[in-house]
Amino acid sequence: MRPVRYSINVTLDGCCDHRTIIPDEELHRHAAENIARADALIFGRVTYEMMEAAWGPGAEPGAMPEWTEPFARTIDAVKKYVVSSTLDRVDWNAELLRGDLRTAVEQLKREPGEGLFVGGVQLPFALAELGLIDEYAAPR
Repeated sequence: MRPVRYSINVTLDGCCDHRTIIPDEELHRHAAENIARADALIFGRVTYEMMEAAWGPGAEPGAMPEWTEPFARTIDAVKKYVVSSTLDRVDWNAELLRGDLRTAVEQLKREPGEGLFVGGVQLPFALAELGLIDEYAAPR
């Protein structure tokens, strides 16, 4: 059974909005290492849209520092599952998860592989309440 791993970057004052956190090379390297250990990412709509805008095919070339390239390649290549009741379609190597959240994630966990990685705030909270998160990974 594939484990679901969760990690979130949080500032000392409790902020976990990646649009306001100042990223650095170590943070991106660590995130790329975490993602590389996963067969797929599970995102909610908000996190998916934020990450796709920053790292997906439509992202502005050269907008990010050169040291983010390994992270960009890693997140671009990995399979993504998006939990959303409002999106009609997704791209960027992604698939919508519909229906009962517990059933959908339990099915993904039963598939062979190394693990699933979840990010964001609302979706991981829901997964934790369902007892579906197997590992809590601390950011560096």
